[in-house]
Amino acid sequence: MYRRVDRGTPLRTIRVEASAATILLTEAPEPKVRDRQTGERAMDTVSGEPLMTIGVVYIEEGESSLIKVTVPEGGISEGLALGAPVSLPGLIARPWESVFNGQQRHGIAFRAAAVTPAAFPAAATGAAA
Repeated sequence: MYRRVDRGTPLRTIRVEASAATILLTEAPEPKVRDRQTGERAMDTVSGEPLMTIGVVYIEEGESSLIKVTVPEGGISEGLALGAPVSLPGLIARPWESVFNGQQRHGIAFRAAAVTPAAFPAAATGAAA
């Protein structure tokens, strides 16, 4: 069973400036599951909207990272294709901690307001500046 450590402490939210990054879709949107045992879907705590997860590769300044991003179901745009560039408006990172079977775990959760098709940056396609 998962539980957050120190529930009284507000979680810090960090805005991610992604305008200089290339972001490619690596995993199609799928429902985010809150409880794996029951299959209960995760819902946005404010709007009540179902949440989805996508996989992307985030490339910036010669470095790349594979990350999972949570997006509200209504923020999933039509026309998304695996391997194609996407935009993640409102992308934020939120550090998290939990205890699972007595083991403390931590990481960074990513969330965006939407995922939309994007174009490759001119430099990435070989176009002259």
